[in-house]
Amino acid sequence: MQVTKRNIIFFIIVVVLVYFLGAYQLPYYIQKPGGADPLNPIVAVSNGFESEGDMHLVTVSGLQATPIQYVLAKMFSYQDILPLDQVFPEGISQDDYMHAQLQVMESSQEAATVVAYEAAGENIVIDYNGVYVVSVVEDMPAEGKLEAGDRIIGIDGNKVEEAPDLIEYVETKQAQEVINIEFIRGEETLHTDIALEEFSDMDNKVGIGISLVTDRNVTVNPEIDFSSGNIGGPSAGLMFSLEIYDQLTEEDLTKGKEIAGTGEVDYDGNVLRIGGIDKKIVAADQEGIDIFFAPNENGKENSNYQVALKTADDIGTDMVIVPVDTFSDALNYLEQLK
Repeated sequence: MQVTKRNIIFFIIVVVLVYFLGAYQLPYYIQKPGGADPLNPIVAVSNGFESEGDMHLVTVSGLQATPIQYVLAKMFSYQDILPLDQVFPEGISQDDYMHAQLQVMESSQEAATVVAYEAAGENIVIDYNGVYVVSVVEDMPAEGKLEAGDRIIGIDGNKVEEAPDLIEYVETKQAQEVINIEFIRGEETLHTDIALEEFSDMDNKVGIGISLVTDRNVTVNPEIDFSSGNIGGPSAGLMFSLEIYDQLTEEDLTKGKEIAGTGEVDYDGNVLRIGGIDKKIVAADQEGIDIFFAPNENGKENSNYQVALKTADDIGTDMVIVPVDTFSDALNYLEQLK
């Protein structure tokens, strides 16, 4: 083939077009069904019992859209296209957001550990050491005064052991009031005054523009190890707690079945609402899951359970969708399985 100037220009245009369609990132984020991975390789209780079936962690896959991915997401069901600023809060970079999600995952694993060990009657000791700053929002009062990794131990002379201690205290204040934060950075204990500000996107609640996670030191016997890699967020809490309990107790909770579910678990064993449950139902069905636990939200309209049930009906799955409000609800259901 004769190489001409026209051919070269055409080739360059094609290369640029292909690059644009496949690599140029649009200001949109795509969320779609992820995977449903067995928890056995992720959770390991020392000398834990094995089961015939598996507990599964279900994920939602997310990525910033390219033009091709944007078009494909428009064509396929259960793929949401969201403006980027709806996914990543203003003033927080994607790296900071992912770091925060990993911190939340660690907190979720800790809560699941507490719930499961207490239910199984195993040895557990909890020490409270304040709250860690996970991230600081740009252009908010805490910027330049607090940093990610700071450990807050006091507010206006009051001891802070858990995140609710700080949150509930701040809720009693008004915008423009000044609070004094005592915190540890490195080896140094510091104080800083911060004026509270209203958040218009949070029903005008006041705050200083930080996200927090309680710094607990949880000691358990037998020991437990997690290897969740880059999976972030709190929504695997219920399934973590069931997997841990299953390994701690001799009875096989799974009865040979493939079991999945979703829902954040707090330290009291309550199962809380999460996002993207329709996509998780699709992911679980593709993995051949038999039973799926969904947050019931005490029967609230349009609850996670109701959305899960509708999605399961829409895709024609044989998977059993089970509503749960607490860890005990899920445990009782599995104990009664034949």
